[in-house]
Order: sequence, then C-alpha cells, then structure tokens
Amino acid sequence: MDLKNTQAAETTKTYNRNELDVSTGNIYETIAILAKRAVQINEDIKVELFDKLEEFATPTENLEEIFENKEQIEVSKFYEKLPKPQAIAIEQWLQEKIYYRHTDADTEE
Repeated sequence: MDLKNTQAAETTKTYNRNELDVSTGNIYETIAILAKRAVQINEDIKVELFDKLEEFATPTENLEEIFENKEQIEVSKFYEKLPKPQAIAIEQWLQEKIYYRHTDADTEE
C-alpha cells in the first residue's frame, strides 16, 4: 500500500451521499464495504508500523533505562500524520479501486 502518495483528506470532510452510493445503490451497503476496507487498511498500517519499530527495539526491559532514537521518533511522526483509514478507504472507493461482491449470490448458484 502506498501511503505516501494517498490523496485522502487528513481532516474531516463532508462527502456527497449520492457520489458514495452510485455503484451499490444503497448507502448502508456502501458504508459496510468502506468499514471493512478501513479495518483492512488499519491492520496493514499497524503491521507495517510494528515491523519498522521492531528494528529499534532494545533487548533490555529495564524501565529506568529509556533511550530516545531519532529515527524511531521520525517513523512514529510519519504514521501519526497519515490520514485515517476511513479517509483512505473513502478515497479508494471514489477512485473505484475497491472490489466487492455479494457472497450470498455466489452460494445460490
């Protein structure tokens, strides 16, 4: 996932409901799809962040010894400034980058 080049809004933005539910025809179905995609994006971001921060982990578990690492701080700041997963999901939806299907229709066939 390319988080650096995302065009998602970093702040709250109001979207036209009619633009969101064009492909499904149902706003509730669209919201359910967007929620599932936002959870996937959040998991991807979390795994990526933990992998990067694991590089800076120290083997000592002493609470008295706390080390500041500038690279670790920069990585954390980058991930804090990213748009929310919901905003990324909406942006992907509006650019038609999200694939969805009805599984109940697949089981009937």
